[in-house]
Amino acid sequence: MKLNILAGFAAVLLLSSCKKNEKMMDTLADYNNSKEKKGYHFGDKLSLPKEVTDNAESITLSVEDQESSGLLIDPKLFTLGDNNVIFMIKTKSGETLNQDATINVFAKNPEQNISYQIIAEYPHDPNNFVEGFLAEGNTIYESDGLEKASQLIKYTLGSKVPAIIEKQPPEIFSEGCAVVGDKIYQLTYRNKIGFIYDKNTLKKLSEFPLPNVIGEGWGLTYDGKNLVATDGSKNLYFLDVNDPSKVVKKVSVAGNKTTYDNLNELEYHNGFIYSNVWHNPIILKINPATGEAVGKFDFTKLTKENNHGDSENVLNGIAFKGDNMLITGKKWAKIYEVAIK
Repeated sequence: MKLNILAGFAAVLLLSSCKKNEKMMDTLADYNNSKEKKGYHFGDKLSLPKEVTDNAESITLSVEDQESSGLLIDPKLFTLGDNNVIFMIKTKSGETLNQDATINVFAKNPEQNISYQIIAEYPHDPNNFVEGFLAEGNTIYESDGLEKASQLIKYTLGSKVPAIIEKQPPEIFSEGCAVVGDKIYQLTYRNKIGFIYDKNTLKKLSEFPLPNVIGEGWGLTYDGKNLVATDGSKNLYFLDVNDPSKVVKKVSVAGNKTTYDNLNELEYHNGFIYSNVWHNPIILKINPATGEAVGKFDFTKLTKENNHGDSENVLNGIAFKGDNMLITGKKWAKIYEVAIK
């Protein structure tokens, strides 16, 4: 009889402990969900609910295989944008509980809405599915995508007739491109390789495997030191220009209230990286050192005028002609030169 009483008492304690743990984790989940949209900034400290802290002996955060017990939004642990986090809680009763969460880290300052004026329009071949677009003076280099149709072309701004065309094999889907000296580097979408061409003749010189961390090739630019690539995520990947298969560093991009996924076509100009956001008619001005989106251009009107009702004909071309920006898009019939105010 005594053993039965003890066993029953233990069961009650266990049930009570389980209910307490369940309530604590539900409280933590509600708290995390409530903070996800508002987000945090670097330097903030997580202020967890009393229900959690009163019953926890220790709380550890795990972010991409790094751990911290400080509950601080530390840039050594977190990136801008969304972070997948595991809360590892050791309770005062000796149990270890884990809970997944998303912690969004945003830039402290709001993005500036940058105004502009269209000062010129140029013809653009509406058959071109623009994936990479850059200018050197009046010379345009363009990476035209899609399987069985991909090509690298070179033409003079104002002309729809290419001076040089380099057709690519039918299985290749061309993506972003960048000029480095007398060479052009080009990404491919899902072929997991990149190409290097002679800038003057567009003849292929060599190819390289994309870094494993880059699942898909999207945009590409050159910042004077490294190639910078996107893969449709929130990340900018800085690649060794002498070995583009090597990632030098990764920087994540976010604004004051928004995580910017789907970063696409890129252009580096005067210390900033400009990126369009796929299926969004905006171009971001990004501080490449921090990933903060410091400015934003709204090209909604031009996109509506040029996509002909097809949502895939997105804004997807950024280049600079002096300090003026050239923009175009997939299957757009025009290139626009805009003066930044």
